[in-house]
Amino acid sequence: MTTLIDGKAVAARIRARVAAQVSDEYPDPARAPGLATVLVGDDPASAVYVASKRRAVVQAGMRDLHMSLPGTSTQREVAAVISKLAADPAVAGILLQLPLPKGLDSAVLIERIPAEKDVDGLTTMSAGLLARGGFGLRPCTPRGVLELLDAESVPLAGARAVVVGRSELVGRPLAQLLLHRDATVTVAHSKTADLAAVTREADILIAAAGVRGLIGAEHVKPGATVIDVGIHRTGAGLTGDVRAAEVTGIAARLTPVPGGVGPMTIAMLMANTLTAARWSRG
Repeated sequence: MTTLIDGKAVAARIRARVAAQVSDEYPDPARAPGLATVLVGDDPASAVYVASKRRAVVQAGMRDLHMSLPGTSTQREVAAVISKLAADPAVAGILLQLPLPKGLDSAVLIERIPAEKDVDGLTTMSAGLLARGGFGLRPCTPRGVLELLDAESVPLAGARAVVVGRSELVGRPLAQLLLHRDATVTVAHSKTADLAAVTREADILIAAAGVRGLIGAEHVKPGATVIDVGIHRTGAGLTGDVRAAEVTGIAARLTPVPGGVGPMTIAMLMANTLTAARWSRG
């Protein structure tokens, strides 16, 4: 039997907890934490993602401080907006929605976000704090994966974990978070020689390579926990990096796509925004 991990339910509990904490700590709604989402251009997918984040902010009792900029904005204009938000005490967190229109350097713009407002956990300072094990804001999806593992009472200390994917957004920070929890971690990727031999050693297998259907039955150790971070749109709907039908019956636990890791990202964004507000209060 393979248990499907219900990310929607876990995310709902986290969002409810954050909303209750916001209500308790900020009885005056006008002083509640504010999340500034910055959307440049009119990319339809980005607009949908930002809209869902803004709804979650309002539902959590926090302030929606959205900034929408035209796709013709220059690097200097976007930088000026981020700097203004960085200096505004009403802004607890800043999220620059990616990807940006061509001609804009996202890496340079992200670095303008102070670490204490970096709710995506993407700045060099945030990455350094994570690597050193210091206090800081962690990337939302990796943090959400750990919350799912904890919700399922999956032992991490001493476990063999394989992270398939090395992106700065998911793979690398997730590997570091697992190391901080005393797992033995291997980072693999789509070009790893004999990938199946590596992943079959994993008690916890996390597929985050962004390659549709990369992981199948031959990659999974019987009884392993499989976390599918990938998301791909097809004519038949959403699918992930894992060939779920093949893995079912082999893995002990599996996150579905959709409904697994996806809902956790926004839930952890809400949690990060509250943490950022607490950080600013000292």
